[in-house]
Amino acid sequence: MFYRENGQFKTSYRTDQQIFPIAQDRWAILALIAFAFIGVPFLVDEYLYRAILIPFLILSLAALGVNILVGYCGQISLGSGAFMAVGAYMAYNTYIRIDGMPLVLALLSGGFFATLVGIFFGIPSLRVKGLYLAVATLAAQFFCDWAFLRVGWFTNNNASGSVSVSGLSVMGWTIDTPMEKYLFCLAFLVVFALLAKNLVRSAIGREWMAIRDMDVAAAVIGIRPMYAKLSAFAVSSFIVGVAGALWGFVHLGSWEPAAFSIDRSFQLLFMVIIGGMGSIMGSFFGAAFIVLLPIFIERISLLVGLSTAAAAHMTFMVFGALIVWFLIVEPHGLAKLWSIAKQKLRLWPFPH
Repeated sequence: MFYRENGQFKTSYRTDQQIFPIAQDRWAILALIAFAFIGVPFLVDEYLYRAILIPFLILSLAALGVNILVGYCGQISLGSGAFMAVGAYMAYNTYIRIDGMPLVLALLSGGFFATLVGIFFGIPSLRVKGLYLAVATLAAQFFCDWAFLRVGWFTNNNASGSVSVSGLSVMGWTIDTPMEKYLFCLAFLVVFALLAKNLVRSAIGREWMAIRDMDVAAAVIGIRPMYAKLSAFAVSSFIVGVAGALWGFVHLGSWEPAAFSIDRSFQLLFMVIIGGMGSIMGSFFGAAFIVLLPIFIERISLLVGLSTAAAAHMTFMVFGALIVWFLIVEPHGLAKLWSIAKQKLRLWPFPH
C-alpha cells in the first residue's frame, strides 16, 4: 500500500522521462546515497571497508562497464580483466611520469588508454559474433598479460615486476584511511552510474539494444553496426579501465599482472549474468553477490568444520550451480527478480 502511484501525474515530457518515474524510488535512491556517504562512515569498521565495501564499489563500477557491452549491446567479452590491467598500468605510468599529474586525471587517463585498446580488440566484432568474438577478446587478455609481465616500461623497469603507489591526494585531501578510500570510490561510482544510466536511455543506448536484439534488422532501419559496436566497446573499456585504476591505486596499492588475470574477466562476466544482463541495477546486485558469497560460505564452512581449501572449492561449485540456474530459470538475473517484486508491491494487497 506504500508503493502506489496514485496522485503522481506526469504533466510534461520531462517528468515522464525521469530515471525514476515513481516518487518512492527517487526518494529511496536519494536516501540510500545519503546513507552511503553520511551514515556508513559512522557504522563500519576497517575490516568491512577493506574486505567488503571498497571491493564492492570498484567491482560494481567494472560490472557497469561490462554490462554496457555484454548486456546492452550483446557483444560477448572475455577481456575485461585485460582492460582493467590497461587502466591500472597506464594510470600508474601517467601518474609517475608526468610531474604534478592530479590523481583524478591519472585515473581517467587509464580509462582513456583502455578505450583505445578496447576499440582495437573490438574491431573483430564487425565481422564475428558469439563464441568467435569471445575468443577474439580472450586474445586481449593473453596479450596484455604477456605485455605487462615482459615489457619493463609498464612497471618502470622494476625488477620484481610489481608496481606500487602511495600518498594519494585530491586537491589537498589525503586519501589514506579506509574510510577516505571508500568515499573516494563511492563518488566515482555514483557519477559513473548516473552517466551510464542516462547513456543507455539515450539514442546511442537504443542503438546498442537494437544491435543486441537483431543486428541485421538494426542495419536495415539505418543504424550503423560499426559505430554502435565500437562505441559500446569504447564506453565499456573506459569504465572498466577506470575501475582497474581504482582497483590498483585505492584497493591494492601494490599489484602485479596476476591481479588482473583471466579469473578477473570471468568474475566480471559472472557478475553480469547473476545480477542481470541489460540492467544497471543488476551490476550492483551481481557485484554484491560475488563479494559477499565467498565470505558467507567461508563462515558456514568454519561452523560446519570444513577446511579452507574445501571452502574455496565450495565457492566455485556454488558459483557454477548458480550461473547454470540463472541461465535456465531466470536469464535476466537478480534484477528481474527485483523488478517482479516491485510489480507485486504496486498491486499489493489487491493482486488483480
